[in-house]
Amino acid sequence: MANLSIKDVPEQWAQALRQRAARNHRSLQGELMSLIERAVVEPSAGLGSSMTSTQPGTIASTGQVLGFDRLGHPITRRGTKTIEQIAAEHRLRFPQPITGGPLAVDIIREDRDSR
Repeated sequence: MANLSIKDVPEQWAQALRQRAARNHRSLQGELMSLIERAVVEPSAGLGSSMTSTQPGTIASTGQVLGFDRLGHPITRRGTKTIEQIAAEHRLRFPQPITGGPLAVDIIREDRDSR
């Protein structure tokens, strides 16, 4: 693998990259690799590509593209639901509560007593 080095990066840019890496739960090295990979993998604009745009913030057929993962695949958001909406859907799908299974407290006690 090749090693690349960028010199004389303005401190403001370096700080912005560190913050971006922290937001994405990556090291600075990992964030830079992600940016480079995305630049290499993405189809170049202006080359007559018939693919739909997948730039961050655009709307694709599957939802809003928020960014790209380390392999260049789009990260999309299809919509948002409140916890109440999710709970209501869950109650519709599973109207009867699950019964007859072991209680968590019994499992923990059994595990503790087996030592």
